[in-house]
Amino acid sequence: MKEVEDAIKALIHGLPVIDDRETVFTYESSGRVLAEDIISKIDVPSFSKSAMDGYAVRSEDISGASFDDPVTLEVIASIYAGDSVPVEVKERSDLKGTAVRIMTGGIIPEGFDTVIKQEDTDYGEDEVKILRSQPSCVNICKVGEDIRKGSIVIPAGTLIRRSEAGVIGSLGIPEVSVLRKVRVSVISTGSELLNAGESLTEGKIYNNISVLLKTALDKPAFTADTMLVPDDEDIIVQSIRKAFEVSDVVITTGGVSVGKKDLIPSVLDRIGAVKLFSGINIKPGSPTVGAHYNGKALMCLSGNPYAAVANFDLYMGHVISEMTGCDAFKPVRETAVLTARYGKPSNVRRLVRAYVRSGKVTVNTPDQASSVMSSFLGSNCYIDFPKGSEKNAGDEVDIIRIPEVFS
Repeated sequence: MKEVEDAIKALIHGLPVIDDRETVFTYESSGRVLAEDIISKIDVPSFSKSAMDGYAVRSEDISGASFDDPVTLEVIASIYAGDSVPVEVKERSDLKGTAVRIMTGGIIPEGFDTVIKQEDTDYGEDEVKILRSQPSCVNICKVGEDIRKGSIVIPAGTLIRRSEAGVIGSLGIPEVSVLRKVRVSVISTGSELLNAGESLTEGKIYNNISVLLKTALDKPAFTADTMLVPDDEDIIVQSIRKAFEVSDVVITTGGVSVGKKDLIPSVLDRIGAVKLFSGINIKPGSPTVGAHYNGKALMCLSGNPYAAVANFDLYMGHVISEMTGCDAFKPVRETAVLTARYGKPSNVRRLVRAYVRSGKVTVNTPDQASSVMSSFLGSNCYIDFPKGSEKNAGDEVDIIRIPEVFS
């Protein structure tokens, strides 16, 4: 049996890198993977602008100014955000003893080097009393203070979220190049499974795993197709082959254990898949199988809901990261402090559903059975308990956060 970390390495090794690209509008790019570096063609801001409502002045003119001994300056113009520098300011040869009324975001005219907040003045219109002295470059956003022209602002391989889209928008870039969507097929095997909406008859259950995985993959960076097939080896073989004709990754659920209807091992032999591992030293999901088929990833998960989803969370992000160069899909490992004793040692390494907040983690459900789906409600991480471990309240434990992009 392989350790999870070794299984991940085997599964992602040699996977094809997606390089096909699409061009999308920046305002429609959220959730896509950037295909090219974003390089700024401008300085941001492209001009020096005021960070305050106040008065643009020359610092040497207000040297020594105070509330008791203010300096009076002539107000020669007003500038609002979006205004150009007024002609009367541009054409004035001597700015000594003058000020310009200026609002936040307004352009700083050449010759003025500091902005006095209006609270430090008498709010004068034709003349203004300055009630304090101030050095140069105060309350001014300098040219390129945010972004320098020619700099790489966002590297290729970044998952575009609202912050990235906003920065791209600030550069005046209307369209961006993104990787094409990763194509995933989810094949749920099991003659006992029904689709939602079908009548629930004796011995049947609803297929909840593919619903969960389809929802996890229903994101801008993916397309996901689901398929429900019976426990029939010929049909499963045909379904996997067909799925790989259009998909980058194929996931199966069910049929990986040792029962008479666990057909996945023989199916993999029939299609000529290269088995990378069969059996993982962890619960749930120890029967998980990983393989390559025509160089692409094939993940064969348990038919038990918790086992399937937990192992999807363990492996899928690494597969997608390898194919796209985007680390945002990888699960995040960190430590947290356990809020209550957990005294159920396992004979193997174990993942336990839990909820983490502010560095404290709680096992929020007593039922951790692999067949139970409802205990996912209110969970946002797994505690990674080593073999045989018992932990007390206050102990530090390793956790794996459910990847945000798949939640």
